[in-house]
Amino acid sequence: MILVTNTHKDALIAGIQVKEANLTVSDGFKNEMTALIDQDNKYIVVDFEQVIYVDSSFLGALVSALKYAIANKAEIVVAGLNKDVSGLFQLIRLDKAFKIYVSAAEAADNKAQ
Repeated sequence: MILVTNTHKDALIAGIQVKEANLTVSDGFKNEMTALIDQDNKYIVVDFEQVIYVDSSFLGALVSALKYAIANKAEIVVAGLNKDVSGLFQLIRLDKAFKIYVSAAEAADNKAQ
């Protein structure tokens, strides 16, 4: 299990429980995200607080989950990016595809906006 979930207000917070989000966990992450969307969760905050490294395969899985969410009228936002991961999101322009928040609590609080 890569994700640990809990709820805050009307948001489902999916905390990534690995330090390195890479090829070895990307398929599992995608499957878990798909399952959360299939459970009719409409606002999912992916919390990167514990993640120190992300590779392209994991980001591909995240984008794939976003496409699946959009097709199912759900929204995925990200939170808790460290400086390096945030820089990567900006470099490959994922900051245009995802709403990014400092913390999962902030993301949950901003759900209505």
